Amino acid sequence: MASLPPTLDFAKTEEEICAKWEKEQTFKTQDKLSLERGDEEYTFYDGPPFATGLPHYGHILAGTIKDVVTRHACMRHLHVSRRAGWDCHGLPVEYEIDQKLNITHRDQVLEMGVDKYNETCRGIVTRYTKEWERTVTRLGRWIDFENDYKTMDPTFMESVWWVFKQLFEKGLVYQGYKVMPFSTACGTPLSNFEAGLNYKDVRDPALVVSFPMLNEDGSGGSGSATEEVSFVAWTTTPWTLPSNLALCVHPTMTYIQILDVKTQKRYILAQSRLSQIYPIMNNKKKWKPAMAAELYTLEKTFVGSDLVGKKYKPLFDYFADPATTPECKNYFCILSDNYVTDDAGTGIVHQAPAFGEDDYRVCLAHDVIYKGQEIPCPVDSNGMFTSQIPEVAGVHVKKADETLIGIIKQTGRLVQKDQLEHSYPFCWRSDTPLIYKAVPSWFVKVEEIRDKIVENNKKTYWVPNQVKEGRFHSWLTDARDWAVSRNRFWGTPIPIWCNDDLSEVVCIGSVEELHQLSGVKVTDLHKDVVDAITIPSKTKPGEVLRRVDEVFDCWFESGSMPYAQK
Repeated sequence: MASLPPTLDFAKTEEEICAKWEKEQTFKTQDKLSLERGDEEYTFYDGPPFATGLPHYGHILAGTIKDVVTRHACMRHLHVSRRAGWDCHGLPVEYEIDQKLNITHRDQVLEMGVDKYNETCRGIVTRYTKEWERTVTRLGRWIDFENDYKTMDPTFMESVWWVFKQLFEKGLVYQGYKVMPFSTACGTPLSNFEAGLNYKDVRDPALVVSFPMLNEDGSGGSGSATEEVSFVAWTTTPWTLPSNLALCVHPTMTYIQILDVKTQKRYILAQSRLSQIYPIMNNKKKWKPAMAAELYTLEKTFVGSDLVGKKYKPLFDYFADPATTPECKNYFCILSDNYVTDDAGTGIVHQAPAFGEDDYRVCLAHDVIYKGQEIPCPVDSNGMFTSQIPEVAGVHVKKADETLIGIIKQTGRLVQKDQLEHSYPFCWRSDTPLIYKAVPSWFVKVEEIRDKIVENNKKTYWVPNQVKEGRFHSWLTDARDWAVSRNRFWGTPIPIWCNDDLSEVVCIGSVEELHQLSGVKVTDLHKDVVDAITIPSKTKPGEVLRRVDEVFDCWFESGSMPYAQK
């Protein structure tokens, strides 16, 4: 201690050490000696960061921990490959370009040209690599920046194709129609993980809407107020009501038919949810059971299963015409499912299968809709209503609520209007509200191998151990099939070529395989290049297979790093 100077400039000392390492090529020499000795390989995977932004505290902390682990391995005479890598594709890049070019709709990219759009994306992905190198080196971390890899390199992209083909050949890939968190600003579905990154408290309209019950012969729903009986459902997403196809009750919950004293209208709702339409019942100081007679008259009692199969008058007629929507004969009926609760609303849940995960599941289970069948979804990839709903065509769903509420009120179907403050998911990239939307996507089967994944996690040594048994275990046990496709442009294209009805599907695993089947040799695998390539059909001479439109989720590309970085 006596040899230490009275004041020590730690920052300057660190800089001197970094300079010494650089001059003497310490990291390279250590790596070279390890290879010459034939040290056993220590496998260390470090996912690539985006180089479109500067490193922040999270990168610095994690990088320091990773450096400690790899240095310790080297001190135990193990060889550790430490290549820097860069995540170059995906929404972070596209979103920045969209902001720069004022792109708000997919059609604008198509008008501009996918090749020009992708070239613009390519121009910014390595913008901060030198700043990253300078910061990481200054921290004293040893990592090879000279032999770095990029997820946009053709060799990396080709390896992603290879990984996907392995899954495809094992029967773990399928195309599905699934309701997913959807960013209307980015025009693409998100994973459930991404959807959980950015919740905010918001105020949304909360409506109770009536659905007049029809008679067994389909008549009714237009009688006088004293004759008509209506189911009443609660929703905080009025924009989904034009797509309503069914109502759902709980099979064992108690429901009642009442006559509202003030309006002389008859409603059916859960007995435990009378407080939804009579809020005074929530005020324990003011409410007295004797006051009930002033509000309503109890007429009938049911259990939920008694109501299943009952038909009702549609709220809107957009999808109720058999001439244009033949499937509508299955629509506008009462279903049941255990997911319905009585902690809010009326105990009757409006079902719009295009915009709700449970809605889709329940309607599918009750044969209201069928797998592979198109379902009413009058909203485009940018969250705008299509011409199917003319009153709000071209209007974003979140801005269409008041217009739709006005229509519902004019038709006499609005029972109650209120505001609800609740937590709602926002897009982590654009900071705009997400919606849930049914989209065709390519999936990797995770649920089929979930038990195996959970067992392998038990064999894994975690630090700290509670992560293994807690958060990560819970995530794995609830893991769902992974939607790996994105309806975007700047990414590794999904290597599936098929005909229109998917009766002939080919998955390509390499550049050479594509060359053999198509006769075209490529040096770039981006969308603007490979989309023009066709493969002759083997089952229908004269016809060709074309590549599907989607690209990979950039998380899939990053996850392919153990194979693709080599």
